[in-house]
Amino acid sequence: MFMFGDSFVDTGNLPKTSRRSALSRQWHYPYGTFNGGRIGNPLGRFSNYLVQSDIIAQMLGRLEAPPAYKRTMKHYCDQSGMTFAVGGSGVYQVPDNLPTLAKQIYNFKRLIKDGSITKWHLADSVALVAVSGNDYAHAANSSDISSMIGLIRNVTDGIAVNVKKLQKLGVKKVLVNNLHPVGCTPWLSRANNYTVCDARANMAASFHNTYLTESLSKTKNVHILDLNTAFTKIVNHGPREGSSKLSKRFEHKLTPCCESFDPEGYCGQLGNNSEKLYSVCTNPEQYFYWDSVHPTQAGWEAVMKQLHKPMLHFLTQNRHH
Repeated sequence: MFMFGDSFVDTGNLPKTSRRSALSRQWHYPYGTFNGGRIGNPLGRFSNYLVQSDIIAQMLGRLEAPPAYKRTMKHYCDQSGMTFAVGGSGVYQVPDNLPTLAKQIYNFKRLIKDGSITKWHLADSVALVAVSGNDYAHAANSSDISSMIGLIRNVTDGIAVNVKKLQKLGVKKVLVNNLHPVGCTPWLSRANNYTVCDARANMAASFHNTYLTESLSKTKNVHILDLNTAFTKIVNHGPREGSSKLSKRFEHKLTPCCESFDPEGYCGQLGNNSEKLYSVCTNPEQYFYWDSVHPTQAGWEAVMKQLHKPMLHFLTQNRHH
């Protein structure tokens, strides 16, 4: 398996720094510590423990997602594949100068060219492309609908172009995340005390998903993982919809387990005297969201459980043996 995209599937490609920042927080407590106690070590993942790609890997019989590109020695590719995704990145260049989706695929191509990734690795290969909205983060306050729609069209077309690149390079099957209901993330629901989702942001996510389906409609061997429906059934379902069982699993649907005191701050932030500038819950399995934008491991499990069957069906049909 080969993972591309952003923090929903990054397993440690951003550098570890001794000074924590919004971009290195995943290497510091309380990330990766499972339940708020100091059980585990931070894993470079944006969650309390495992992320989406780990859950998919487990559904396919592995222990966890493939190792990060940046943490793999030269001229080597683990038999489980590799993760090229980088937290915070997108289709276009974002402010922190992180490798775009195209640059990640270029890194993948280089490893095929130098023989680190072999025909054997590609024979039954699956790629996951996770583009979760970083391209839109800086346009979030834009009130100009037509420029927003233009940007959404460009981003979804960019995803489709990159999916085709992966197929040209020999990837057999591609899973593509659609966009989750961004308006339900604690980052946006915090303003109203985590009571309701931001309808405008969710509408933008629906536009993204319509265009994404359209952009990929003629591409074979691609399966869209419908994160939008799976998240919505848990965090934003209507009172009469039959998803109450899923929803009841989480006592806290919009409130994050780990919350920075400052809305512009981040989970794990420390002050000048190393004092904590955040609070963290002790029962993350009761929370759907871990921090201001990422689900907990329990959240990811509940999402992927809903998408498991169609995904497995797609991955097992017409396999080459």
